[in-house]
Amino acid sequence: MNKLQLEQTANEVRKGIITAVFNAKSGHPGGSLSAADIFTYLYFAELNIDPDNPRKVDRDRFVLSKGHNSPGYYAALANRGFFPVEDLKTFRHTGSYLQGHPDMKGTPGVDMSSGSLGQGISAAVGMAISAQLDKASFRVYTLLGDGEIQEGQVWEASMLAGHKKLDNLVVIVDNNNLQIDGAITEVNSPYPIDKKFEAFNFHVININGNDFDEIDAAFKKAKEVKGKPTAIIAKTVKGKGVSFMENKAAWHGTAPNEAQYQEAMAELEKAGGLLCQK
Repeated sequence: MNKLQLEQTANEVRKGIITAVFNAKSGHPGGSLSAADIFTYLYFAELNIDPDNPRKVDRDRFVLSKGHNSPGYYAALANRGFFPVEDLKTFRHTGSYLQGHPDMKGTPGVDMSSGSLGQGISAAVGMAISAQLDKASFRVYTLLGDGEIQEGQVWEASMLAGHKKLDNLVVIVDNNNLQIDGAITEVNSPYPIDKKFEAFNFHVININGNDFDEIDAAFKKAKEVKGKPTAIIAKTVKGKGVSFMENKAAWHGTAPNEAQYQEAMAELEKAGGLLCQK
């Protein structure tokens, strides 16, 4: 996919996020929207995956460590063809395979159940070690929230990743600067994030996580790095793409009402139309 196609797809992913959370009357739109461009790049440009064979042995693995951002994850999987986009409307409904947090046993394309913050990166490190031991070709990717990295387990896993020189591992931090209780600087600042990962022997790349040129360059560079894991610190805008949700901590875990849903979808439809004119 070229940059324009990725931007158009990310806009569809954002529509899916709003649709899922609105129909569930619950969920986490803010961080899903900030990471929508990352999800899009991973599933449409980066990962070696096959929607027709979700469990193929040599596939790349992805772990959504910040599991509450499942609306963004599911919207990317649906648009990539793992299941119907229409099913996003069943998100968090009784009997749906699209649970509030990712379920590897029930949802096509999900490699790891997650939701307890801090644990996903540990699973990803384990997968990367497994590939290293088996001399397997697959790569492992995990997406963390910047509030999530306040968890100590993140740094235990990072210590092991650096020690094991896991150059098949890419850790992405969605650095939108907001968590459920407000700005991460006010709750429990993890800054400087890049220096912390460097201290654990990571190759660190700082980018604008809502810019596909910078995202593309970062992931290409990560594939060239040898002898150490890579951490991509992606500076993003919480609620990106929906003006009244942007940079508002209140939209961390709040579903839009009918009027807000209509307003958000109208904005995204307009954005999609402008992209089509490029």
